[in-house]
Amino acid sequence: MSRIGLAFSSFFRLLFGKKLPAEAAEYLPAEARPAQLPPPEAPKPAAPPPATAAAAEKAKKVDAGAHQREGALALLALLQREGRLVDFLRESLDGYGDADIGAAVRDVHRGCRKVLEEHFKLEPVMPGREEDKVQVPRGFDPSEIRIIGEARGEPPFAGVLRHHGWRATQSTLPSLADGVDRTVVAPAEVEVGPS
Repeated sequence: MSRIGLAFSSFFRLLFGKKLPAEAAEYLPAEARPAQLPPPEAPKPAAPPPATAAAAEKAKKVDAGAHQREGALALLALLQREGRLVDFLRESLDGYGDADIGAAVRDVHRGCRKVLEEHFKLEPVMPGREEDKVQVPRGFDPSEIRIIGEARGEPPFAGVLRHHGWRATQSTLPSLADGVDRTVVAPAEVEVGPS
């Protein structure tokens, strides 16, 4: 290896925390040369592949479940931060008058609506207004349309739209930082100052 190549190699090896190549030792001052150079680093073994396809699938499901829990906790934290939703739902309303509850609901509504508008784009599952006459087609998706009342025979069904449903066409929850306890939906608040 040329001296220039050795110099570049040595520079980058030192930069990334590796040992100098053995050839570099002859360019070191005599008092800095090691008595015996250590053997070259053995390559690190590759991570073993999953034992089976079933194990890989199980690991994927665990990751997906953890991701969903983290997303749900992030959404709950947003609703608490902006609308104090958790505080409102955990509070007993028995001792309050309707006017007090109405004032509290207005603030909760304003904050939670802000979260929906900033982080989700929603559209109705079925077009139309409540109380409109509608047809439920043959082969409808039960996750999109829930039949209530008494349905007889096979679809199509004629009925009245009680709720048009909601479908999220876009969601933009903030990314979660590593090392943050995701189970903390709202941190404790402590006011300090002169006593």
